[in-house]
Amino acid sequence: MPILVQLDVMLARRKMSLTELSERVGITLANLSVLKSGKARAIRFSTLAAICQALDCQPADLLEYAPNAPV
Repeated sequence: MPILVQLDVMLARRKMSLTELSERVGITLANLSVLKSGKARAIRFSTLAAICQALDCQPADLLEYAPNAPV
């Protein structure tokens, strides 16, 4: 898929665990894990906004378009 999820990078920059993000955002750890692994097929804007607020970042910090990425 040409969209790469950089959630792990932002978590490392903010020195935050996936568990802590899950608690702050109110999203299950399983759903965040699916997103982090890049296996998610979609994300709601409200979820993206909540993650950005918790990590103090922009959507572009979390998502990257890579047209030549393997499917």
